[in-house]
Amino acid sequence: MTMNRRGFIKTAGVGGALLLTYPGSGVLAAAGADQGFSFVQFADTHVGYANPSVNPDASVSLRKGVDWVNAMTPPPDFVVFTGDLTHTTDDPLERRRRLTEFKRIAGGLKVKSVYFLPGEHDAALDWGEAYKEILGKTHYMFQHKGVHFLAVDNVSDPAGSVGEAQLAWIAAELARIPKTDPLVVLTHRPLFDLLPEWDWATKDSAKVLALLESHPHVTVLYGHIHQEHHQQTGHIGQHAGMSTAYLLPAPGSVPKKAPVPWDASAPYKGMGARTVQAGVTKPVPTFTEKPMAGM
Repeated sequence: MTMNRRGFIKTAGVGGALLLTYPGSGVLAAAGADQGFSFVQFADTHVGYANPSVNPDASVSLRKGVDWVNAMTPPPDFVVFTGDLTHTTDDPLERRRRLTEFKRIAGGLKVKSVYFLPGEHDAALDWGEAYKEILGKTHYMFQHKGVHFLAVDNVSDPAGSVGEAQLAWIAAELARIPKTDPLVVLTHRPLFDLLPEWDWATKDSAKVLALLESHPHVTVLYGHIHQEHHQQTGHIGQHAGMSTAYLLPAPGSVPKKAPVPWDASAPYKGMGARTVQAGVTKPVPTFTEKPMAGM
């Protein structure tokens, strides 16, 4: 396995299938159509998190996800982790230990490629130093079967910004690809102001979106908020994935953000991952949300 490092929304609800279509576009070709492929998104795995009142199975949640992926037939082309791979710690040695443990567990995935990007829990306390030592680059670009993937780091800066240097890099990378090609942006924080008072925003997201504006087929996949969420920003769909570690409340639903207590009558409520089917024949991805209770 190589460790290297996408309108109108109709949804059948949490745990159902989500179909995205862009204005003027058609529907994604059937699975197995020319150049079509699938991949899995994990968000907020938080290796090292321990709170039995929130998730008594936190230490094995990611392993459940790995087993689920490994049982897929056919397997996905690759897996992406959109940040907060580990739970925050002030101890630099413990941070490295948790990142190494995450890498070991993710190394059990039986897929050709796995792509990582950091969350603030992984990188904000040291500007991504430990993350880069163990997992590599915090921002990069890759291409798969005609679809371009742009991984954006909006967490290493503790202020929650992408920063001018990375913005210049994004502009240069985007200039190299045809504007009409499908583009998937992978990031941790949302690229819009979902709830800034809960740190559910990126300080310079408007600058990132301005760079993406001229590309008609763009989807943002992110994590950070520990729940499925969908937002349309102009023609750009932004879609948060569920956490495998714990659930957070809906935006603004409570006065103070805090993990939702474990519900013994509904184990893993609101937790899970997603499968994405994509391709270039019709540049419209299809999402299937996978609750952890079914893994």
